[in-house]
Amino acid sequence: MKKLLLVSFLSIVIASFCFISVPSLSSAEEIKLNYSSFFPAPHKNSQLSEAWCREVEKRSNGKVKITFFPGGTLTPAAQTYDGVVKGIADIGQSCFAYTRGKFPLMEVTDLPLGYKSGVQATNLVNAFYAKFRPKELDEVKVLYLHAHGPGILHSKTPITTLEELAGKKIRATGLAAKIVTSLGGAPVGTAMPETYDALRTGVAEGALAPIESLQGWKWGEVITSTTTNYGSAYTTGMFIIMNKAKWDALPPDVQKVFEEVSQEWISKQGQLWDEIDKEGMEFTKARGNKILALSPEEDAKWTARVKPLLDEYVAGAKEKGLPGDESLKFCLDFLKQ
Repeated sequence: MKKLLLVSFLSIVIASFCFISVPSLSSAEEIKLNYSSFFPAPHKNSQLSEAWCREVEKRSNGKVKITFFPGGTLTPAAQTYDGVVKGIADIGQSCFAYTRGKFPLMEVTDLPLGYKSGVQATNLVNAFYAKFRPKELDEVKVLYLHAHGPGILHSKTPITTLEELAGKKIRATGLAAKIVTSLGGAPVGTAMPETYDALRTGVAEGALAPIESLQGWKWGEVITSTTTNYGSAYTTGMFIIMNKAKWDALPPDVQKVFEEVSQEWISKQGQLWDEIDKEGMEFTKARGNKILALSPEEDAKWTARVKPLLDEYVAGAKEKGLPGDESLKFCLDFLKQ
């Protein structure tokens, strides 16, 4: 009798377990993620990134909750990519240029190709990634990319000739440092958050960056001139990436939300770069800083000085077994459209 009761009890327990549903991630109430960015909290790029977070949360119907960490408070700018790979940050935003050599194929978009706008640069970097799918980014999930408007020269003293630039200490990172060298300056490698103090203290006498930096990073307070060297203007490609394991663990419906919102943010991001470039121009002019245009002849000289960097990229890519010629041609053709 006892044996019969025991068997019956076990049968009931087993049957009960059969009706218990184990909650899947797709039915979980909340998926908590963190997002690390190097832009300071007040910067409009941080505001746009936070809007991206809120839009993902909204369209996932509350399944996702993203905590945004601006100003490199979760991972420093130069360590954000590796921080995402290691899971320190679930999502991260930073510049390819901060870890030079790690992204050899993507470096083509940072070359001084004579960029005209942030929309143009952002569209190019996304189109390039979509076509070439560089293996150097396979260890993360790429959500979307963007790139700033024309990277030009801002300085503490007026510079309108190569002779005036010679020997000047100019802040630049990644390929931009090679641009400085090609133009006869001495590159100073500081990340964006460190550059204000470098300019203020004289560690740097100038900096290469989009003109939005004069307001967004307050450089307009510590420089006096901007040189519009558009013929040799570069950009800096930036990434918004997710830890691969975190991405793979997301249910398909949530992955779809991330991809749809990220696709929409490409155009928003490009447009924002152009808007804040205009604001940077207004900010620096209001402070009495000068906007100095190169003569056509001088601009041609600057453009000729940086041309070897394009050839150097192609040769270096070929040595690594990468399609350097095809990559550069794609970019140049895209910019001509």
